[in-house]
Amino acid sequence: MKRATFLLTLLLLTAVGFTAVACSNNEEEPITVADPWGRTSPSAAANGAFYMMLTNNSNADDTLLTVSTDACGVVELHEMYDKGDGVMGMRPIEGSAIPVPAGESAELKPGGMHVMCMMKQIQFEEGSEIPITLTFENAGEMEITAVIRDN
Repeated sequence: MKRATFLLTLLLLTAVGFTAVACSNNEEEPITVADPWGRTSPSAAANGAFYMMLTNNSNADDTLLTVSTDACGVVELHEMYDKGDGVMGMRPIEGSAIPVPAGESAELKPGGMHVMCMMKQIQFEEGSEIPITLTFENAGEMEITAVIRDN
């Protein structure tokens, strides 16, 4: 009986050890992207935009350096700003990069920072899925898919 108890205890401890190793190797992605989307626009419209939430799960600051997609002739990181007297303008983000500090998020949203798609190559129809490549300073390249919708 003692031998059976000893073997069972040894087996359980071994199983717990393997489980702990498996869990400790299950690291989160350094950057996660939530809800990537673009607004519908007809093919007659030359430009479009993409939005998303970037979250840095790592202990090191990172930066979104570039974005690319075959759906656009030119892709730039832009922001909306107040020109004064209630008039809004749009311009490329200073430094052409979006910082994503360690443990924080950067929101790309209508009326704020966004990915500007110029010289659209396709119509942005509701439900369309557009592959996009994000390139980060530390996390490297990340392939995502933006869904086109009305809002």
